[in-house]
Amino acid sequence: MIDLNINGQSVALNATEDMPLLWALRDIVGLTGTKFGCGIAQCGACTVHLDGQPVRSCVLPVGSIGKKAVTTIEAVSQTPAGKSIQKAWLDVDVVQCGYCQSGQIMSAAALIQRTPNPSDADIDLAMSGNVCRCCTYSRIRAAIKQAATGKAEVLQSVVAMPARSAS
Repeated sequence: MIDLNINGQSVALNATEDMPLLWALRDIVGLTGTKFGCGIAQCGACTVHLDGQPVRSCVLPVGSIGKKAVTTIEAVSQTPAGKSIQKAWLDVDVVQCGYCQSGQIMSAAALIQRTPNPSDADIDLAMSGNVCRCCTYSRIRAAIKQAATGKAEVLQSVVAMPARSAS
């Protein structure tokens, strides 16, 4: 048995020490908000917090966690940063397909927690390990800025003008 602190609860896992945290969360604990994407820590869909730091759960063996606290998307709203990020995500209408969004939110919440007013460079660095196949990156950035400042972010749209015909 491996004892973990998951979302503030002590959980005893009947798992081998080399089992990735992702599969323990999904298959044993039943917390399915954390998603499988690539399995090699490159896409960020499986991001959770380990003592407040974003980590890729698809490659993190449960035996290496020890007494560190695991926070998943199911509990991130219990922190001020997580709550503000989730509200901004809804306000800005970030989600398209939604598959990567739990990982995106977890990375963004960790960023806001450690850097309350991030610059564009801070956002780029913190979110560089999260891939969104629907390319909602401009909305993700706007939501992070809104969560940080509390001010609504306006997204700009580019509209192509129809070509004029020569008369």
